[in-house]
Amino acid sequence: MPLSLDYSSALDTGRARHNNEDAVLVDPGLSLCLLADGMGGYNAGEVASEMAVRVMRDHLVEWAAQQPDQSTPPTSPAVQAALAAAAQHANRAVFTAAQTVPEYNGMGTTLVGALFGGHQVWIGHLGDSRAYRWRAGRLDQLSRDHSLLQEQIDAGLLTAEEAQFAAHRNLVTRAVGVEPEVMLEVHEHALLPGDVILLCSDGLSDMLPDSGIAQVLRQHDSDLDSTAHALVDAANAAGGRDNISVILARTKGSQNASARAWWPFRR
Repeated sequence: MPLSLDYSSALDTGRARHNNEDAVLVDPGLSLCLLADGMGGYNAGEVASEMAVRVMRDHLVEWAAQQPDQSTPPTSPAVQAALAAAAQHANRAVFTAAQTVPEYNGMGTTLVGALFGGHQVWIGHLGDSRAYRWRAGRLDQLSRDHSLLQEQIDAGLLTAEEAQFAAHRNLVTRAVGVEPEVMLEVHEHALLPGDVILLCSDGLSDMLPDSGIAQVLRQHDSDLDSTAHALVDAANAAGGRDNISVILARTKGSQNASARAWWPFRR
């Protein structure tokens, strides 16, 4: 039998902010999860994040409806191209609004998404919102931050330990709505039954090291809703300096691939 999914999500303003500029979207019909962390000042950031997840989802709905054979899953390159095109549609919508509406000037958003199909998940991201996989007690980061800080780590200018205290840790090098064109980074990953995919804003990952996230996942492994809220609570307990958003998706089913892979694009 093919894999199926359970979902949970949580949003919180944190302890230092008065408004929430994060947005989450879970579409079980598409097996799609999207999370965005807006920027650009009061109101504008939340406009950018909500616009990005909505436009990207809507474009994927249209793409799915245009598939000639709904019983046969698209190829992996086709899925990656569809995700990239959807992100570009979202980018143009946010960029146009930022250029034409004075109060939205300068707004943008990070974006991370997970699209599930068969025994695979495609992770696409822009900025420093992250995707992780929790499998058999081990946490692995599936995305790599598009940030100045990550570039300095990659260049050997900072160690991971030094990076925890860097003043410019939130400067992203890729985002939705900042430039006319954007390139979504997309990678495919194999799934096993019991895997949990975690999407989060930096309101979680800046407050908790990976070991802290893993500890919460280990302690609340049986229930996704309690896990999502426990992650938010732990980030707030560590300072809650930013909005906190998380999405969790857990796979269920057989480890053996079916003869015809299950595909979610059936509305």
